[in-house]
Amino acid sequence: MNYLIVLTKFIIWRSYLPKYVWQVTSFLRLIYKNNYKNPLNILKIRVFLKKYSNFLVNFKYFFEIFLVFLCLIKLNISLIMSILKQKTIQKQIEFSGIGLHTGKEVSLKIKPAVPNTGIIFRRIDKEKYFDVIPNIFNVSDANFCTTISNDQGVKVSTIEHLMAAFYIAGIDNVIVELNSQEVPIMDGSAKDYIEKISAVGLQSTNVPIKIIKIDKKVEISDGQKHMSIDKSNASLDINFEIKFDNPLIGTQANKINVYEDDLTEICSSRTFCLYEDIENLKKSGLAQGGSLKNAVVVKGNKVLNESGLRNNKEFVNHKILDCIGDIFLTGCKVVGSINCSQGGHKLTNQLLRKVFKDKTNYSIFEIEEKNIPHTFVNKSHLKSIA
Repeated sequence: MNYLIVLTKFIIWRSYLPKYVWQVTSFLRLIYKNNYKNPLNILKIRVFLKKYSNFLVNFKYFFEIFLVFLCLIKLNISLIMSILKQKTIQKQIEFSGIGLHTGKEVSLKIKPAVPNTGIIFRRIDKEKYFDVIPNIFNVSDANFCTTISNDQGVKVSTIEHLMAAFYIAGIDNVIVELNSQEVPIMDGSAKDYIEKISAVGLQSTNVPIKIIKIDKKVEISDGQKHMSIDKSNASLDINFEIKFDNPLIGTQANKINVYEDDLTEICSSRTFCLYEDIENLKKSGLAQGGSLKNAVVVKGNKVLNESGLRNNKEFVNHKILDCIGDIFLTGCKVVGSINCSQGGHKLTNQLLRKVFKDKTNYSIFEIEEKNIPHTFVNKSHLKSIA
């Protein structure tokens, strides 16, 4: 931003410059006043400067050119334009581990996919009806984890950490093959998924992503639990609060901007539970694969894991990680502002279902700012359309 301001002030000061420089100046000032971070405006800057490149070769204007160059670097144009295109992974990634709740060993492969495939979970242990689409209307259970099912009853459970990794890494299209019902819990966070995705890299395409923009505030409550989503200019903000009757956890809150903040601590924050709840969870058939290797266990005011916590807000940060994963069941990147107190998978799913019940609550855009008609979305079978 500072480079753009300096550039504008400098050219204004150079009042004797030819008319074409004034045109460049006026254009840049207009872009800045109308949000210089807007990717569309950034693209316009590139086109405009290219148009006038034959004039900007005179040595006496070298300083202006240099400042323009710094400005473009600062705005990370190539990165921003890449973010706005659909992406998949460069090559296949493999994971193996245990299901947190089933306790079963599972192998998982993430394979590259072509544009507009979206995210598809494929149960290779099934002979037929093995594809399950992660979308808000396919959520069949949201107690303790997010479970999705297809029309034939084939399930995939605990998908939220992997879905959050896809969202944060910017992945739009992959096929996830697994030989059991539950996604491996790994270390209880999205850290392992993010690291392997980063290691293989992403493959960008020329196909633009689609973005869901929230147009109206929607909210939902369940006793003391409350969650809302409202419109936002160009970001996905999540303001999350948890309250536990535990001296160590207590009340924690954190607010993040998903598209601008460093999400390292969010990605590495692990699932957690209270020591006194473990027996009841196991009696209910849950947490069969849980251990100190894949979950933070709190007893009184003490963390039982030898390594302790990974960050000061690990508890609420993990809830934010879950929230990001559940949001990606919309199939798109979302522009909106979320506020949540004591929510979880179930409340997030209920809120998103409420959003899509009324087409005036949201709009779907491509980067060209082409407004996609709401008939494009089959709400009863909302698939990954990013």
